Amino acid sequence: MKLHHLLTVALVAVGCRASAPGSRSLAVALASGSWVDLSYSFDSSTIYWPTAQPFHLQVVSAQRTPGGWYYAANNFAAAEHGGTHLDAPVHFAEGRHTTDQVPLEQLIGPAVVVDLTAQVAREGADYLITPAALEAAGLDSAAGMIVLFRTGWGSRWPDRLRYLGTTKTGQAAVPELHFPGIHPNAARWLRDRHVRAVGIDTPSIDYGQSQTFETHQILLGADIPAFENVAHLEQLPARGAFVVALPMKIAGGSGGPLRMVAWVGRSEAGASP
Repeated sequence: MKLHHLLTVALVAVGCRASAPGSRSLAVALASGSWVDLSYSFDSSTIYWPTAQPFHLQVVSAQRTPGGWYYAANNFAAAEHGGTHLDAPVHFAEGRHTTDQVPLEQLIGPAVVVDLTAQVAREGADYLITPAALEAAGLDSAAGMIVLFRTGWGSRWPDRLRYLGTTKTGQAAVPELHFPGIHPNAARWLRDRHVRAVGIDTPSIDYGQSQTFETHQILLGADIPAFENVAHLEQLPARGAFVVALPMKIAGGSGGPLRMVAWVGRSEAGASP
């Protein structure tokens, strides 16, 4: 199915509850809900992995030209992995999809949001998402879904100390990282259910104290892309949102900055995740 047909049918199905898929136009479907921005802006406060190059913006021009018109242009530089971004499968799996090779069908689709804020508040920064938590959330039917984990960590953005566990940079900071992540057994559980993609509101799908990044190896090794530092998940319902997560198309890339949004129908907008 072509992407525009997929989007039309999906929006009608999850947002409009039309009597027959495709019975309303895309414009009507879009008008029956609203978009939620799931990306943080990229600027000097954007949080990157401690060993990565942070975002830097160089202003080339922001002034009126001799001809009388205004002209603005900038250069920017940054690591692939920072802020709201994509982990392409090749990031931890040789021979798997690079950023430009990830199929659009894995970046666009219906989403389920798993709310684990209560568990994280109770168990602390090193909380690991387990298969039991996934089963309790009713994810046995998650095949073809984009699974998003809400840990509540986004409320700490952009405070580096509270978000990462340290203000240090470089390799010395890595042992001090503390934030929730996905247990490798939960990664296997998701892989075996053929989810479309996985996202989380923390710096990594592996928890901060991971030394082997096994969750990355499992999911990315199965060509399942990951979205990290996802913003504003509290604005999405548990089910019913439709996500579009489009990265900068870096040829041969291992990831990239991500503009991620979700469409939420009016009937779902008032539902709490």
